[in-house]
Amino acid sequence: MSGLGKSVFLVLSVTQFILGMLGNGFIVLVNGSSWFKNKTVSLSDVIITNLALSRIVLLWILLVDGVLMVFFSKVHDEGTVMEIIDIFWTFTNHLSIWLATCLSVLYCLKIASFSHPTFLWLKWRVSRVVVQMILGALLLSCASAMSLVHEFKIYSILSGIAGTGNVTEHFRKKRNDYKVAHVLGTLWNLPPLIVSLASYFLLIFSLGRHTQQMKHSGTSSRDLSTEAHQRAIKIIVSFLFLFLLYFLAFLITSSSYFIPETEMVKRVGEVVTMFYPASHSFVIILGNNKLKQMFTEMLCCEPGYLKPGFKRPFAP
Repeated sequence: MSGLGKSVFLVLSVTQFILGMLGNGFIVLVNGSSWFKNKTVSLSDVIITNLALSRIVLLWILLVDGVLMVFFSKVHDEGTVMEIIDIFWTFTNHLSIWLATCLSVLYCLKIASFSHPTFLWLKWRVSRVVVQMILGALLLSCASAMSLVHEFKIYSILSGIAGTGNVTEHFRKKRNDYKVAHVLGTLWNLPPLIVSLASYFLLIFSLGRHTQQMKHSGTSSRDLSTEAHQRAIKIIVSFLFLFLLYFLAFLITSSSYFIPETEMVKRVGEVVTMFYPASHSFVIILGNNKLKQMFTEMLCCEPGYLKPGFKRPFAP
């Protein structure tokens, strides 16, 4: 990569890093100070705060990874360094995605309205269901990180064989095993994507039914329930869009394992990868009444913007 390309990559990476740290740091600061003053915290605030913390760690990992690739490429490509970065990234990445999915499920069960017994059973136990999902997310994140250990063992074998120049049928078999393990590693992203899509469609159907009921009753369709539906749908759609973009960037970055001469493509993938944890925090801020009010007051330079006492109707 040329000097200009490295400079552009660093500027974009650092800019997204700063924006992501400001957005996620703001969420942690507001929710943390609110919990400290009121001694109580809602389940949605717990999820949002932990999501912001995981994004902060993820942004640091991506920044360190980018700096090492640009200035210390040989150190970055060493097995031990790459393994440590990838394990920490994998755990934080999957935990972040699952926390965003838990938030989608929470909004869906709180806002959507269906008479199906299964949905009602989940709705009545929404707190327990979401807490169990969070615990499951921790276990799955650990499992996904530990799966890299086997993948790196295969990678070490491949590197050793390639270094000797003895490319045999055994080498080709091991290379195929590595590709299979690498592809299977990306499948960890499918379950949260499916759950988020299900939450989105349930909210869409619920909003449609609610709108029809409001029309039949002759009342205005712009009530609190409709607005809550629309806000939750916007947040989930934004998450799905950014997540798909993030997943595409991850696949582009991962292609460097198999396709030679893809350094520029890998840099572009790294930049796009940082866009998801950096930008989604602002989507959450604008979709949450408390965070949005605090953020607006801070931008307007109004004193005491961290003081509680505002009116907070239920909203995502």
